[in-house]
Amino acid sequence: MTGPAYRIDGRPSEASAFYAHACDPARSVVVEACAGSGKTWMLVSRVLRALLAGAEPQEILAITFTRKAAGEMRARLSEWLARFASPSCSPADRISELRSRGLGDAEAAAAEPLLAALHERVLRSGRPVAVLTFHAWFSQLMRAAPRDLLAELKLQPDMELLEDTREERRAVLQRFRQRVLGDPALRADHDALMASRGRSQVGKWLDAAWDKRIEFELADAAGTLERSVADASFVGMEFASLAHPSELLHEASVHHLMLDVARVLGESKGAVAQKSGALLLLAAEMDDSPQALCEARKALFTDQGTLRKHLDAPGLNQLADLLQHVQRASDQQQAHDEHLAMVRLSRVLLAEFADHKRARGLADMADLERCALALLRDSALSGWVQERLDARVRHLLIDEFQDTSPLQWHALHAWLAGYAGAGGGASGQRAPGVFIVGDPKQSIYRFRRAEPRVFEAARSFVVEGLQGHVLECDHTRRNAPQVLAALNQVFEPLEASGEFGGFRAHTTDIDALPGAAVLALPRVFRPPKPAAPANAAPASWRDSLTTPRREIEEVLRMQEARAVADAVSALVWTDGFAPGDIHVLCRKRESLRLAADALAALHLPFTAPEKLALLDAPEARDLLALLDVLASPIQNLSLAHALRSPVFGASDDDLVQIATAADGGSWWPALMAMAAPVGPALDRARALLQQWQLAAAQLPPHDLLDRIVHEGEVRERVAACVPAERRRAALGVVDAMLGLALTLDGGRYATPYRFVRALKQRALQVAVTSQPDAVQLLTIHGAKGLEARAVFVMDADPEPQNPDTATLLIDWPAESAHPVRCAFVYSESEARCPPSLAGLLQAELAARQREELNMLYVAMTRAKERLVFSATQPSRVPATVPWWQRVEALALGWAPVAAAGGGGAGAAPPVVRLAVLPAWGGDRASPSAVPGAGSARDETASTRLGSAVHRTLEWANGRPATAPGTPSTPASLAPLASLATLAGAAAREFGAPAAEVLRIAQRIFGSPACAPFFDPGRLHWAGNEVLLTDEGESLRVDRLVALDQAFDQAPGQPGAGSAAGGPPVWWVLDYKIEHRPEALAPYREQLLRYRRVVARLQPGEAVRCAFITGAGELVEVG
Repeated sequence: MTGPAYRIDGRPSEASAFYAHACDPARSVVVEACAGSGKTWMLVSRVLRALLAGAEPQEILAITFTRKAAGEMRARLSEWLARFASPSCSPADRISELRSRGLGDAEAAAAEPLLAALHERVLRSGRPVAVLTFHAWFSQLMRAAPRDLLAELKLQPDMELLEDTREERRAVLQRFRQRVLGDPALRADHDALMASRGRSQVGKWLDAAWDKRIEFELADAAGTLERSVADASFVGMEFASLAHPSELLHEASVHHLMLDVARVLGESKGAVAQKSGALLLLAAEMDDSPQALCEARKALFTDQGTLRKHLDAPGLNQLADLLQHVQRASDQQQAHDEHLAMVRLSRVLLAEFADHKRARGLADMADLERCALALLRDSALSGWVQERLDARVRHLLIDEFQDTSPLQWHALHAWLAGYAGAGGGASGQRAPGVFIVGDPKQSIYRFRRAEPRVFEAARSFVVEGLQGHVLECDHTRRNAPQVLAALNQVFEPLEASGEFGGFRAHTTDIDALPGAAVLALPRVFRPPKPAAPANAAPASWRDSLTTPRREIEEVLRMQEARAVADAVSALVWTDGFAPGDIHVLCRKRESLRLAADALAALHLPFTAPEKLALLDAPEARDLLALLDVLASPIQNLSLAHALRSPVFGASDDDLVQIATAADGGSWWPALMAMAAPVGPALDRARALLQQWQLAAAQLPPHDLLDRIVHEGEVRERVAACVPAERRRAALGVVDAMLGLALTLDGGRYATPYRFVRALKQRALQVAVTSQPDAVQLLTIHGAKGLEARAVFVMDADPEPQNPDTATLLIDWPAESAHPVRCAFVYSESEARCPPSLAGLLQAELAARQREELNMLYVAMTRAKERLVFSATQPSRVPATVPWWQRVEALALGWAPVAAAGGGGAGAAPPVVRLAVLPAWGGDRASPSAVPGAGSARDETASTRLGSAVHRTLEWANGRPATAPGTPSTPASLAPLASLATLAGAAAREFGAPAAEVLRIAQRIFGSPACAPFFDPGRLHWAGNEVLLTDEGESLRVDRLVALDQAFDQAPGQPGAGSAAGGPPVWWVLDYKIEHRPEALAPYREQLLRYRRVVARLQPGEAVRCAFITGAGELVEVG
């Protein structure tokens, strides 16, 4: 056991004093704590202490960065309060808990009764402790912002929050292009950039401006944007008066120097010198100065920028230095011109985006931050906002502060700076107790604008402005000593060299654990590149449908993934680890995908808890194809996809049979017209598709999808189809599709067609079903805050990345209110970077390298017992030291073989239980049956037959309407789907004879007396299963129609009608297969009651009612 490592204001401290300071709500503190030290425990403990000190729940504001983290904080606080209030928690236990949170013995004893009653007090207050993300807090501020400020920021008062702006880009880019095409100056900028840099690079620049629009707009407002990239005068003042730096070559002295060197080289004996002299002479005679510079450099320099060999002439070195100097100035001027052109284009792009959001009442996350910053900075508004915050917030706590952006810090600083100084500073109010906790060593979110330098600024402010304290903890409760020893050996030398400042050796109270170790799997070596034979045979043809393309890089990465899967298998089957005890981490998701394939091959359960792109899931694509073909039956590919999915399970032979029948035409009518029986899969598909197509015309997307999932047995079939280890994830995707049908855009899509279009057009993501008992596949960013017994770190020696192109470099010091530089740069290669930005680029690359080391720190500190590294040899030597090189010497070699499954912790496959409602055991008669008449008797053949006929009539009425007053032809009266098919499906549902169901349905549709009630050309309105309410009781009418007066007829007198015009005649229709339903008084009374309700709802209009019998008779009841 090693000693603790705690510090208060730079001085060593005991643990008790450290936690007394950290948890004391009366002190303002900044806590820098290592991984596994219990940062969230400290924050929630401080909330508990604040409540015990008398603070009301609504006076406490805790801020973190993700909804998940906020939820975990709320859950932990609720769990503590409930446990401390429980009778099972003794006074001694509560006193012990209070002492661990910094209270002395006497204070803990005095506070124990308060702690026991705290849960009830919080519940009675009716207001929870506010645990919010930064954006949720900013959203609250924006809702209270004055309308004038919102108008200034181009925001609507009642805006809708837009969390993902990618979906808006297409519309905004279209507006942007129209603006560019209509403005000659903008078009000139755009065309020049496209000509010099290309479409993809200009697109990347615009994307960078979009992604960093906050920094862009703040720099623009501060006046630092345009001057972020200097012109050629930065290289030398001699270029200030020139239209282009290359014009310096036309000055007499330079021109004579070029001619002299060219003459000497041309008179030399060597061929290289003669050729260079000729090119140099040609350049000296050119009028186009940029082209002259290019040709002169070609004459003297290689493509790598080095002076050519075998050249010797007086003044050669002077000319070479001059050309290099002019080239640097030209590069600087080009960067300056490109930057200004991109500034002008980006202003238009972001203005169009702002107008787009305002027109639609939208606000994105950037708007929240800008509005909060404007509110808290505005001299006229800040006092009002601060007064409101003073009245509401007595305790401010911020978690994971190393992930804070400069803008978020400046918003906080604008609020808290009013308290700086003695007596509450300029505000004159008592400053809230501020608790900031984080770890700069774990700052890995620069792509989300996180700036670790902000932590240092906050530390200084709390100490100097709020008279607070700095606490440092390097003591972990997570990692075994074996893991911690390797961690210290990796990072202590880096701290000494200045590459990883702020690291101090970590300590732990955990004793050495048997089996704990840092291990390294055998590195996958890259085979030597074979020499191409002189007479190589042409590449053989590859069937892309059956034979995947295997690139050497993917093959090697697959070998690494299989080695990781074998090691996981050995841990599960040999060492007794549960799959949920193991995390596999990697920088990129692609390697995790390969690991998933390798684990699946060994039938080990795994999950990727981070959000999944919806259409990456095959189950989602299956359901989307099914909805697509229901919305547009002409989609042959979607129909083929749906038929081959587990929903129907059709074979390739089945599809060939449909394609043959279609003969190049549409598959849908071919499938429906095929003579039955075709085969079990196609017969079932045909019946279900016909029913679902009719339902698609009437139901919203969620109800349709719910029906498909239920009637199509989608869950059951998916669960039976996928491997056991994937069942939960697959079923989770089905549920996610159902959820999206309700929640996507507030469930505003009324038709499947629009819903399908939305799914196809948008890159939607869904949360993956939690599987804590499976191997967790995580990016290192996604693993932040997690821990596991065993952690694998894949791809520890990645392929070196080429320098980025078309980027936007930002220089935003933590103490500055806005970015001091915001520069469009074509290439981040040091050789191609403009001179004025070389220092900024170096700082940016250094920050990225530090973040790379931070990621290694995060990855290593996730492991409790075993930390395993794997790597594949890259194709070229990286410019920086890879992780593998840093840990290889510290790790023990391990070459496990996949263990055979057998009685270990992972032996039992995950059990999936589908939640299914029990079958209804009551009467299945039509809902319109007489109350009480059939409920007491068992289901009979007659009731089953009646239910099946009822369902057939309901399904068969889904025809498109024609104009009222236009009778349909006999052909149009035929149901859309085959009546025989519908009758058969209804008969199967209710267990009735299909032939009898079809016979009765044909009688009704063929009856001249009944036909008008099913003819859209004669109806103003029609509905099935119409719900009515009478004296609080729900009634359901089998069919209610509004028949045009021109076709209204007396029973038994087809063709007789009244004059056209006037209001329609309402008919209440009740299906009864009995021959004389009117003879039963309860039936008559029920039907007359329906008529009275309809008459009350349609005053002044005629309402008639009748039975439709199984014999096709219309029996009116007067």
